[in-house]
Amino acid sequence: MHQRLFDVGLLSLKAVNGFFDLHTGGQQRPVFFDIDETYPSLRKIDQKYPAIREEVMGILPDKASIPRYHELDAAQTKISAETEHDWKVFMLYAMGETFEANRKRCPQTTAALDEIPHLFQAFFSILDPGKSVPEHCGPYRGYLRYHLGLKVPENNPPSIRVKDQVHTWQEGQSVLFDDSWNHEVINESDDIRVVLIVDFLRPMPQPFSGLNRAVTSIIRRMYAKGLAKKLR
Repeated sequence: MHQRLFDVGLLSLKAVNGFFDLHTGGQQRPVFFDIDETYPSLRKIDQKYPAIREEVMGILPDKASIPRYHELDAAQTKISAETEHDWKVFMLYAMGETFEANRKRCPQTTAALDEIPHLFQAFFSILDPGKSVPEHCGPYRGYLRYHLGLKVPENNPPSIRVKDQVHTWQEGQSVLFDDSWNHEVINESDDIRVVLIVDFLRPMPQPFSGLNRAVTSIIRRMYAKGLAKKLR
């Protein structure tokens, strides 16, 4: 039953994505975005980089207790569990659900996140040395994704390919992209890679923005509340 509901949800999102493409440009939509032109409030997070990095470095000694991505979300099993090594997720916010125990451990990070309008999801993404992520597409065009490099190995720093473009993470540097494009992480490094991931609702005019808010409220009931139960 759970798989059938998941499949129906994906079909519904595909139909919504098709409508959004009237605005996004469909197969001609951008891959990467200029942060200052698209969502300048994200620079508030950039400005807090030293404090955010200090907080995540304080969390890493407890990495063994941080859940792997597929332990929080079974839909991520293929990209999280079926390759060697671990991909761990320290969840901070998901579609209206807050995770207070985690937030208390990184108050500067959460203060910066609270200043971002239309926040959709935010978490620390922690890849073990050599942990690659197979190619996949985010299921929903209703958000854009921001990465801030927090801990990046010096030897063979990992990179992300989005469609036909490649970005190599750097500490203190941010990037903004559409994760509904096919993408993968290539990681042959010998150290942990940590990135702050922030998703926010894609800026769109009406009627697209109204539909986006309605869909995300449904996603919250179906998905985010389940995450909250697992993290209590």
